[in-house]
Amino acid sequence: MNLVSQPHKAPETVIFIGPQGSGKGTQIERLDAHLRSVDPARKIADIQSGRKFRAFAADEEGYTADHIRETLNTGILQPLFLSVALWGTEMVHMVDPNSHVLIDGFPRAVPEAIVLETAFEFYKRENISVVFLDTPEEVVRQRMVARAREDDTADSIEERLSWYREKTLPVVEYYRDRPHTNLITIDGTKTVDEVSAEIIRALGYV
Repeated sequence: MNLVSQPHKAPETVIFIGPQGSGKGTQIERLDAHLRSVDPARKIADIQSGRKFRAFAADEEGYTADHIRETLNTGILQPLFLSVALWGTEMVHMVDPNSHVLIDGFPRAVPEAIVLETAFEFYKRENISVVFLDTPEEVVRQRMVARAREDDTADSIEERLSWYREKTLPVVEYYRDRPHTNLITIDGTKTVDEVSAEIIRALGYV
C-alpha cells in the first residue's frame, strides 16, 4: 500500500464493529502496523475481547474458566459483566491519555457501549472513530466455513449472527447519534487491501 501519511497530534480511539468473518481482526492488525510506522513514539493498546476470552479459557482455572470453555464454541454471548471485566482489565494495564486505542469485540450491545463511555471519560477520550464493516450474512457464513475454526459450527454461526442482528447492530446507531464520533461505514465485501486503504483515508492518514 503506497500511501503517504502523516501522524496525528491526537491519539486515535478506533472501534471496529462487524459480524464475525467481516475481517475486523485483520484490519486491526493492518491499522496497528500503519500507526506504528507513522507514529512510532506512541504506544498502541490493541484490545480484542474475543482473544481475551480464549486466553482466559486456556490459561485459568475454576468455575468461570470452566464455564467459558464449555460455552466458547457454542456461539452463546458471554455475560456483560465478564466482558467488561476482561476489557476493563486490559484498559487499566494498557491505556493512557496519550496512547492509540484499537478495539474489537466490544461493545457488543448498547448497555456495554454506555459502560465504555465511562472509560473514555476516564482516559480523556471524547473524539472516537467507529469502523463499521458492513458485510452481508451470506458472505460472512462462507468466510467462517472456509476458515474451518473449531468454534465455527453451523449452529454457532447462526447463533452469533442472530446476536449480532439483535444486539450489536443497534450499537452502530448509538454511535451514529453520538457527538464527536467519526462513523466510517465500509463495504466488507471488498478486498483486504481496499478496506485497509479506505480506513486509513477515512482516519486522515493520507
